Amino acid sequence: MHGILADERGLVIASRPLEATRFQVENIRMAYVFYESGLSINVMYTLDDGGKRAVGFKLADGMDVPEELSSFKFARQKSKLAGTIRGSYFVIKNAH
Repeated sequence: MHGILADERGLVIASRPLEATRFQVENIRMAYVFYESGLSINVMYTLDDGGKRAVGFKLADGMDVPEELSSFKFARQKSKLAGTIRGSYFVIKNAH
């Protein structure tokens, strides 16, 4: 995940990662990293040529946008389970 962030957007996350997981369902790979700051990053990577590939960012409720992600616009969405969610994403353009 950190390689994709660096290669695609030149991003280096300053916060310390606390937990990471990855799994595959059929032809889609998913990875999640949760950071000490409250940031969560996920990658969805379809293995098929021309498939969907994206990186998503989620901020904990009340968390300021980290400086390294200040160029992204974060949308707010209400969730019955999670309260207010703020998130953003970008599409992965290269093969990784």
